[in-house]
Amino acid sequence: MEAGDPLRVPIGATALVFSVAYFVSDAIEAAQGGFSTGQLWLTLIAEVAIPFFVIGLYMVQRPRIGTLGAWGAGGYAAAYVFFVWTVIYPLVHPVADFDALSEIFGIWMFLGGALMVLAGLTFGWATIRAGVLPRWSAASLMVGVVLVAATQGAPEGVQLLAAGIRDLGFAAMGAALLTAGARVRIHRYGEGDA
Repeated sequence: MEAGDPLRVPIGATALVFSVAYFVSDAIEAAQGGFSTGQLWLTLIAEVAIPFFVIGLYMVQRPRIGTLGAWGAGGYAAAYVFFVWTVIYPLVHPVADFDALSEIFGIWMFLGGALMVLAGLTFGWATIRAGVLPRWSAASLMVGVVLVAATQGAPEGVQLLAAGIRDLGFAAMGAALLTAGARVRIHRYGEGDA
């Protein structure tokens, strides 16, 4: 990794900080048994950052992550653009918890979740293949997105554990960039593009 790469630290810090913030918002929601204004604001801030840091994590792995990684990062970012709206909605309209919100959004919530899982698996696999960031962090992301989907309706503690596994994956990718544990060089537009 080049120590002078100007985007390495912001991408790493964003992935680490906002993954932790997202987990904290989920922990608050689990502890209080539903939504609150402060918790929703924290969730919103964390979710707004996700598309940016996922695209950043893709960028630091170019060109080795390939087209599969681009599709995974783009799909994951798109899923979270949708999920941002699902957080804004209960800030404007009274909604007690995630179950009530899921009823309101219906099939759209399912489709957003399906995109998150598919894109998370794709991005994780491409990250493992690229070998730029720690492979275990990509595996954690992959296991986490599947568990998040599979544990919908499970007890709060189980759902929180699933979210934590997913969040750990992205946080570890960010930490690797901050500690220079990944051997990456930021790919700038035009370098090696064919």
